[in-house]
Parts: sequence; structure tokens; C-alpha cells
Amino acid sequence: MVIVVTGGSRGIGQGLVREFLARGHQVVSCGSTKAPEDGLGVVADVTDRAQVRELWDRAVAEYGRVDIWINNAGITHGRAPLWELPEEEARAVVGVNLTGVVNGCAVALAGMAAQGHGHVWNMEGLGSDGRTVPGMSVYGATKRALTYLTKALAKEVPAGVSVGLLSPGMVVTDLLVRDLNPKSRKVFDILADRVETVTPWLAEQALARTRNGAHVRWLTGPKIMARFAGAPFTKRKVLP
Repeated sequence: MVIVVTGGSRGIGQGLVREFLARGHQVVSCGSTKAPEDGLGVVADVTDRAQVRELWDRAVAEYGRVDIWINNAGITHGRAPLWELPEEEARAVVGVNLTGVVNGCAVALAGMAAQGHGHVWNMEGLGSDGRTVPGMSVYGATKRALTYLTKALAKEVPAGVSVGLLSPGMVVTDLLVRDLNPKSRKVFDILADRVETVTPWLAEQALARTRNGAHVRWLTGPKIMARFAGAPFTKRKVLP
């Protein structure tokens, strides 16, 4: 398959790129300021639709088509009340996490409609399920909006084209460990996983479950309950 991953230079995106490559697929990925080193890497700012279209065109020029497109690029902001969050920081989060996904969906779905097939995955995060966390209002709002966007698109896509949601749970990346406090560290050591643990499973699911409206979740309710129940005995520690 030919797979495009935005935000492929670090974290979950980089992990997915490496997993797809290891399985023999052709992968094109982008970074906002630096081309990813794995697969065919290019520089593309997802907040600029013209650059996202160039990413699609590069993949098609190189491999003839795009079978799967993953809108993974995302950023977070410092934990702070909205009125204390710098305007430029809030604007950047909305730009990458929401406008970037809108651009990716618009470009990929148009291209897939023209070629007659393809699947778009959008990456969920904190807030997607409606939970609210003090100090994370802007980030959470973008992820909640992303979930609505994907479910709405599932009712719009033409025959042969599909969309779905990937939910990686709590993954130890620089986005997660930013502004951690002692209390949240304890919870994350129970519930979080490392990139190398989650991405092999996510990659397999992303390849296998491309039906329209699919919702792939790593950290399910039963898994959460089991981890809390076993916490006194397992003493999990995944954070650096």
C-alpha cells in the first residue's frame, strides 16, 4: 500500500512510519520544518492547504496513488487557563490540530474520490471523548472537533472512499510529558504506553480496519479498569 502520514518526524507519527515501512509498504511523511528521515520525507506545513496538496501530489508522482492517509500532525500548549494562554500559542494549536486536519481531509478525500478508492484516518487525543481537563481547553476543543468532523465526513464520502478515527490512548511523547505534575505522573505511569508499544498495533489496525466510520481504540474501558486494579501489584513505570 501507499501511505501518507503527516507529522512523521517524531512521536507516534514516526513510529507509524517505521512500522509501515517494516511491513513493506511505501510511505510518504511530512514534518513542518524538517523532512522526516524515514521513508520519503518532505517538508509541509499542514495549516497551508497548498502545501498539503503538494504532499499528495508528491506521493502520487512517486507511487501512482495514495491508499491510506493519516492526519497525525498535532501540537499542544502549556497547561494554563484560556485567558492566560498566549494568543499565538492558542492560534498555533487550532491551526495544526484542526485546520491542518481539515486541509488533510479536503485534499486526501478529493484525490481519493478521483482515483476511486482510499481511506483517511484522523488521530484522536485528549478531549475527543468529551472529557475536560483544566488548563487544556484549546487542545481538548480541537480534538473534540476532530472527532465530530470525522463522523460527519463518514456520511459525506463517495463510494469506495472511507474515513475513520485512530485513538492511541496515552503515549509517552514530548506532547504528553509537557507540564506534568506529581499527581498526573502517577496516573500516566498506570495508563500510558511507549511509542514502540502502541504503534505496531495501531499500524496493523490502520491497515486492516479501513471500513467507513471505523473507530480504533488502544486504551479501552476494560483495559483502563484492569490497569488501575493491577497498579498496586505491577508498579508500572513508563515515564522518563
